[in-house]
Amino acid sequence: MATDIKDTAHAVDAAAVMRLLPARPRVLALGEPTHGEDTLLDLRNELFRQLVEEEGYRTITIESDCMAGLAVDEYVTSGTGTLDEVMEHGFSHDWGAFAGNRELVRWMRAHNDGRPASEQVRFAGFDGPLEITHAASPRQTLTALHGYLAARVDADLLPCTAETLDRLLGADDRWTEPAAMMDPSRSVGQSDGAGRLRLLADDLVALLDAHTPHLITAGSREDLDRARLYGRTAVGLLRYHHWMADPSPARLTRLVGLRDQMMAQNLLALAERGPVLVHAHNSHLQREKSSMRMGPMRPEWWSAGALVSEALGEEYAFVATALGTIRHQGVDTPPPDTFEGLLYALPEDRCVIDAGRLATALGDTTPSPRVSPWFGYAPFDPAHLAGSDGIVFVKDVSQVQ
Repeated sequence: MATDIKDTAHAVDAAAVMRLLPARPRVLALGEPTHGEDTLLDLRNELFRQLVEEEGYRTITIESDCMAGLAVDEYVTSGTGTLDEVMEHGFSHDWGAFAGNRELVRWMRAHNDGRPASEQVRFAGFDGPLEITHAASPRQTLTALHGYLAARVDADLLPCTAETLDRLLGADDRWTEPAAMMDPSRSVGQSDGAGRLRLLADDLVALLDAHTPHLITAGSREDLDRARLYGRTAVGLLRYHHWMADPSPARLTRLVGLRDQMMAQNLLALAERGPVLVHAHNSHLQREKSSMRMGPMRPEWWSAGALVSEALGEEYAFVATALGTIRHQGVDTPPPDTFEGLLYALPEDRCVIDAGRLATALGDTTPSPRVSPWFGYAPFDPAHLAGSDGIVFVKDVSQVQ
């Protein structure tokens, strides 16, 4: 069996990944089992450069705020702002502090310099404006969508004025109250004003859709796509805030599911303009149902990857990443009977595994699930092998000094 497993391993490059797939996917998803490791970010950056140069990919999107990411995209395409500014303000979850993300943005700006728009690479966040401690106020997205429409359609078609939106929104800190994440009674999401805003957001998005032919001729496709982003995000945020105020046992399950629904909608929108590489945690990209331990509860939900895979079929591809060690976090050599342990015995420091051939090589052998001593790392579930198009395996992750 050891020889059979070795035969499934190939060097990690774009060509090897594409050989695993029936055709170039519109969404190529590269997962990771932990966040913040520059070894994995460097591998992602190298793969993206190859996909750009060899396979015609033009967009990369990561697990970061879709609204904040607009500033990063403007920087890499036009040079607006500075690298330091976009690293500080263009990412959520503190992703801007990672050297690998900084190098990605630096390379994209250098690549685009002097190129026509049709040949430029683009950046996007595909997460909602959501942090662990809070969800953003819907003010930015609602007012931007209203302003876009107010400048292009008759005023009497608008469902409300800008002043009405401002009054209903109130102070932003009402929406971003950190205590509301754990205490639904502290959320304004089911107040009368929030309910009115949900109806107005729905009406504004419907107006946007109804006037699409005019809006394309009155402006640019780029402006319309951004307005659609405002609409998706406003509706998603208001729905998220509504369920933050829900005291039922299903509250957390709804919230994590809503987050991945927002992710999936953004991925499908990005795929409309061309092939895209998406990088996020395996749990957001896998085809199987996801789960997460949250204190005494373990909510389960369908990931963005599962939703996009259902929509795109073979035009969605998922390559998971599995790790051997993260010694600076106490994750040492994997037991030999685990999935990671089998791959750790391979001579390569990193490789891409043909998931189908590996499943054949394993036959009736089922590797034991690995147990992580560190909460920030999720081992690969051997039961998910059939739902993966490939596995990138990195033997050892070293902390960058």
